[in-house]
Amino acid sequence: MKTVVHLVSGDEKEQEIALNIVRNLLDDETGSIDDVAVVAQAGGIESVTVDGESEEQVQSLVGEGVSFTACSNTLEAMDLDESELIEGIDTVPEGAVEVTRLENDGYAYLRP
Repeated sequence: MKTVVHLVSGDEKEQEIALNIVRNLLDDETGSIDDVAVVAQAGGIESVTVDGESEEQVQSLVGEGVSFTACSNTLEAMDLDESELIEGIDTVPEGAVEVTRLENDGYAYLRP
């Protein structure tokens, strides 16, 4: 099974919950989880920026093979540069399109 977690909220508690869900998916002992992806856009972009509250946790998850993508439209709207993203975070032109593409590729959608 494959799962995409959609990070769209700027609420720190909701971001923490989302990243904890990602951790729980990785720690699943049944072996049924093949891939976990995270798409950050809107207020959720804060969770994948350098010096953000979640930087260490995101770095750890990236190191364990979770693919993180950030929405370029959001970066532009929030006047952020790609260099402000945590190392290992890729960008996509539109976060919603990326989520839709992943769902089309068989990923289950989660949004805490």
